[in-house]
Amino acid sequence: MTTTPQTSLEKLLARLIDRKPMRSEATLQADVRQLLLEGDLNLDENDLSVDLETQVGDGRRIDIEIGFTAIETKKDLRGTKILKDAEKQLEGYVRTRTDQVGQRYVGILTDGADWRAYSLTSDKLILVSRFEAKQRTAPTDLLIWLEGVLATSEGIKPTPEVIEGRLGAGSVSHKLDYATLGALYEKYKDLPTVKLKRELWSRLLRSALGAQFEDTDELFVEHTLLVNTAGIIAHSVLGYDVRQIPAATLVLGQLFEEAKIFGVVESDFFGWLIEVPEGEDFVRLAARRLSRFDWASVEHDVLKVLYESVIAPETRKKQGEYYTPDWLAEKMVADVVTDPLNQRVLDPSCGSGTFLFHAVRRYLDAAETEGRPLRQSLDEVTGHVAGIDLHPVAVSLARVTYLLAIGNDRLRSPERRHIRVPVYLGDSVQWQQRTDLFDHGHLVIRTGTGDTLYERELRFSEGLLKDAGTFDRLVNDLADRAASSSRQAGSRPSLASLFNLLAIDNKDDQDQITDSFRVLCELVDEGRNHIWSYYVRNLARPMWLSMAEHRVDVLIGNPPWLSYRHMPGDMQDVFKEMSQSRNLWRGDEVATHQDLSGLFIARAVQQYLTVDGTFAFVVPNPVLDRPYWKGFRAGDYPDPNEPVRVQFAESWDLRRLRPHFFPRGSAVIFGRRISAAVGDAALDNAPVPLPKATQRWTGKIPATAHDWADVQGWITREAAELRYVGEDLISSPYRPRFWQGATIVPRVLFFVEQLEAGPLGLGGGRVRVRSERSSTEKKPWKDLPDLEGVVEAQFVRPVLLGESVLPYRLLAPRKAVLPVEGSTTLLHGEHDHIDRYPDLAKWWRAAEELWMEHRSSERLTLLDQLEFRRKMSMQLPGTPLRVVYGKAGMHVSAALVDDPGAVIDHKLYWGTVSSREEGMYLCAILNAPALTEVVRPLMSYGKDERDIDKAVWQLPIPQFDSANPGHQRLAEIGEAEAQRIAALVLDESKNFVKLRQVVRSIIADSPDAEELDQLVRLLLE
Repeated sequence: MTTTPQTSLEKLLARLIDRKPMRSEATLQADVRQLLLEGDLNLDENDLSVDLETQVGDGRRIDIEIGFTAIETKKDLRGTKILKDAEKQLEGYVRTRTDQVGQRYVGILTDGADWRAYSLTSDKLILVSRFEAKQRTAPTDLLIWLEGVLATSEGIKPTPEVIEGRLGAGSVSHKLDYATLGALYEKYKDLPTVKLKRELWSRLLRSALGAQFEDTDELFVEHTLLVNTAGIIAHSVLGYDVRQIPAATLVLGQLFEEAKIFGVVESDFFGWLIEVPEGEDFVRLAARRLSRFDWASVEHDVLKVLYESVIAPETRKKQGEYYTPDWLAEKMVADVVTDPLNQRVLDPSCGSGTFLFHAVRRYLDAAETEGRPLRQSLDEVTGHVAGIDLHPVAVSLARVTYLLAIGNDRLRSPERRHIRVPVYLGDSVQWQQRTDLFDHGHLVIRTGTGDTLYERELRFSEGLLKDAGTFDRLVNDLADRAASSSRQAGSRPSLASLFNLLAIDNKDDQDQITDSFRVLCELVDEGRNHIWSYYVRNLARPMWLSMAEHRVDVLIGNPPWLSYRHMPGDMQDVFKEMSQSRNLWRGDEVATHQDLSGLFIARAVQQYLTVDGTFAFVVPNPVLDRPYWKGFRAGDYPDPNEPVRVQFAESWDLRRLRPHFFPRGSAVIFGRRISAAVGDAALDNAPVPLPKATQRWTGKIPATAHDWADVQGWITREAAELRYVGEDLISSPYRPRFWQGATIVPRVLFFVEQLEAGPLGLGGGRVRVRSERSSTEKKPWKDLPDLEGVVEAQFVRPVLLGESVLPYRLLAPRKAVLPVEGSTTLLHGEHDHIDRYPDLAKWWRAAEELWMEHRSSERLTLLDQLEFRRKMSMQLPGTPLRVVYGKAGMHVSAALVDDPGAVIDHKLYWGTVSSREEGMYLCAILNAPALTEVVRPLMSYGKDERDIDKAVWQLPIPQFDSANPGHQRLAEIGEAEAQRIAALVLDESKNFVKLRQVVRSIIADSPDAEELDQLVRLLLE
């Protein structure tokens, strides 16, 4: 059944996507032109060429031309040759027009249904984005894609949805800008000024993130695009018409400096754009495209959306970045910043500035209520609220957010004096515990690049850092004087006037500043310009804030949530060492569950919070009750350099709020730093562990609720008692009998589908196979081609996956090539026996080669991966009867396996049983809804209680006793349910989640359901 088009645009789109053979290109051109005029793209007849075909100048004609875009139409692009010829024709148009207009020129190729946008990149026409219009496509979807290419609209309201759709990573606008900027960087990346900025960017992020930081040109280009985008938006937010501002002025933030607002947009790693040919053209183009939006009406949360929609989720996950809803930040600030006029607040992982916004607003509201003059309030607010983050894009957005919190009216007031926005790019926790920045009371910045020995240094005494404003001004002034066009190369002007202006009269300080100025002049003369100003100030600020006299009264924020298992190897080593010294490490057996957020908080309190200062942090929910967080909950972190003790106050358990606003369940913890002194000074300074009493929040929050006033009515808050996992529980005797299955990943190297043998067959005992692919594969494996070949049949084994198990029933197993000789021997590529099986040898060696080339860590061979923690060999030889249950899920699903040759995957747990009766006994218990209800609080979880693992065996499930009537009855019910479920006719092509729901509904309606529930509850009491 089709939908009949109702509006003129729907009718027009229906004609466009109908590739009728009789349709002429002239008709298609006319329809495309009509779409452009009627599609609310801010176009009229004068914006399109008067003639349908515009002559390029060398005899060729463009079908339709709008501004800096050519549209070429073809009747049907589905033919390979037609598409190739059309792309060649379009490339000629775009190349000629690019030369003529002197800026980026975009080409669109379409047959009405298939729309392709191209950009000239590195002298080649590259497909940047594609939109396929289908029968059910809404005209607005196509028009939004077109507008992203044409950039013709005006006054677009920048709502979160609009930002994500029109500027996000998936938008055609972003793809075009990224392609253009990437080509520009590739062309000029070897210039000294570009190389320097790239190196310093890398050095700063590497010092903060270690091997976790992916030092790639692609990421540098991405950051360049986003930071300059944020700078342009910053101008627009404050009412500037960015189309009228010179590119260099935009990038350097000169209008902000002129207005005496410092630290918003400044020369940084990404200012290389205005130092290379064609760079200013790109900035002007970006400004024109961004000017389509009405930024004057922007809300601060939109900037958070911009960041989240452009920075890939994988990148944010690697850095543990999850941003906080505004309403939660607002509530936390209100509860912890109780005396805003007298408390100094720091967010050490400020992201795009959500907590800063509410802290600034709280300070200014309190100042206004008290009747303080606006001049005084603006002078003081930047000394009371500050932020640090290690992501350059986040910092750029947070600085704009800080200004939004102050508000345009206050910024434009004649009472305002200069403002220096205190949001800094840096490693707020000093992850690498660097000691090289300070040397005998001096901040030392080495200026060498690469791996050579550092020879030249910028050196400043610790005393100069005590006044942040004066230090920033000093460094800026030195850099400006060194880069001044009036200074001749090789010369070094006198600094006497600067010393007088800043009242620097200490002779040692003057001599060191003069030496540093000489180094800066030499760097500028070498083409490595005053990026050093930006670099020095941002590297120094976390160190300055950690000085005892500068520590703050309130720490608040959302620290990075980065699991140990997602850290690279060298970062794991440092994390373990730092955690052990603070009693945060709970042992290698739970290492994969441990998380950076606890260490981050302990370090932040250690470095930045004054004694008696308070803190509030959003944390992963397991902090509240999981055993591997016990050391953190204790509140005593005895680091030998500076022991830290805290008194925890309360917590909010947010796990039951819907929808989830983080990938994992969350909580909020509150506390106070206390003295860790000894002797008489140690009175009343015993740490107070996190209380078991918590405030549990439940409710469903509508998408339209953003402020706390809107949200609080949807939330129920009640007192609750936390139950620590493992506390007062009697472990089941089955616990040591169940094991996790083998790690049979990556799938492309193991799992196969069987192919036809061919007309002549393959000979006895051999099968032709090809990699079986899955939509859940991850990079780089999902991008690899299939493995295909012939393998001895004995090495193609049935494998049960997590998705193979329904309650009481198994779905068909998958097949995998596994190098298991006989019943117990595992073979690798160099094993003495493997060449006895030439087909396996060929397959396995090819798989090993791919593994070695693409593995993320060098620690494991492919066989090591399969045999990790003996999870493969533990299954050999197979036993006649095993019970399996899923590792993950909101409900436990278990079944009996009677094939000894089946291999169990790591998404399942398995255990051998001695009889079918015992197997049915366990299946009845594990599949019972009552069991899931009892075990759910014990599960590890992400958004929900979803990881079952061995939590079920923390319950007192007794070993099967055939003489026990209750056990015998459970086995009987289990057998009856298994037979009922086996008789069901199921469409096994459907998703396993749906099939499990069907089976559970059958179990719920079973005549034995009530009795089973009572028996299981009685067993577990």
